[in-house]
Amino acid sequence: MPEVLRAPLVVEFPFTRSLGPVQSAFLTGLRERVVLGVRTGDGRTLVPPVEYDPVTAEEIRDLVEVAPTGTVTTWAWNHEPRRGQPLDTPFAWALVRLDGADTPLLHALDAPGPAAVRTGMRVRIRWAAERTGAITDIACFEPYEGGAGQPTGHTGAFDEPLSGIVAPARLDYTYSPGRAQSAYIHALSEQRTVGERCPSCRKVYVPPRGACPTCGVATAEQVEVGPRGTVTTFCIVNIKAKNLDIEVPYVYAHIALDGADLALHARIGGVPYDQVRMGLRVEPVWTEGARYPDHYRPAGEPDADYDTYKELL
Repeated sequence: MPEVLRAPLVVEFPFTRSLGPVQSAFLTGLRERVVLGVRTGDGRTLVPPVEYDPVTAEEIRDLVEVAPTGTVTTWAWNHEPRRGQPLDTPFAWALVRLDGADTPLLHALDAPGPAAVRTGMRVRIRWAAERTGAITDIACFEPYEGGAGQPTGHTGAFDEPLSGIVAPARLDYTYSPGRAQSAYIHALSEQRTVGERCPSCRKVYVPPRGACPTCGVATAEQVEVGPRGTVTTFCIVNIKAKNLDIEVPYVYAHIALDGADLALHARIGGVPYDQVRMGLRVEPVWTEGARYPDHYRPAGEPDADYDTYKELL
């Protein structure tokens, strides 16, 4: 049985967004140890606040402060905290309805164990020592035996309100390519490119997916394609990517390998970026020990006629 391939992968990027007046007030309030909700037309107080009533869709901007104390409405125990979660020791995820609010807020509850957590228990906010205007300014909730806390009477107006935030997004996962793409990857390690032919429409797909995306039938017949191909479309990259040691500008292109009926993505090198064009004939450039081409370069052949690749655009 062939080796089952697996690889740990990470997708990570900073997500930047602007804040409207309601979210700006809410996050700025957290920075100042104030929890703000928004009051709807029928008198409900929503925390976290939203800019439109979820029932009537009317715009709402009537800010109202609620207490830093509240009641657990439901919870789940987290035995193994993950990277970036609020606490690095086991804790409960809890929905907490703060005193004065009509909706619950999801956050971490610091407790010694699941036996110490119950629906209906009283809790209060534990503020972070350093606050920047983010939900993490609430470090967590903690058990609390007292009565309802008292709001400070804040109106929601701040001298230096936040106008935007940067939220890091990250996804860690393990990828297993399956039979078809495993064969494709193994062939690349031998500096060959293989696809699979559909038994119905006879098109050859690279990389193979194990099934024809047009006919929906399984594919199994392997076909070696390339190594040369034709640039069908391309773009010029002018923004340098983090952790990618390639000077800008450079070209990233769709390349239809000879014998393939689907273009794949690859970088174009060995030619000035402003000389890359549709129809340019290219060939792969391999580096020692690599399991895929580093880039494609001009093959020194005449440009391909448009009619030979127009269906692959």
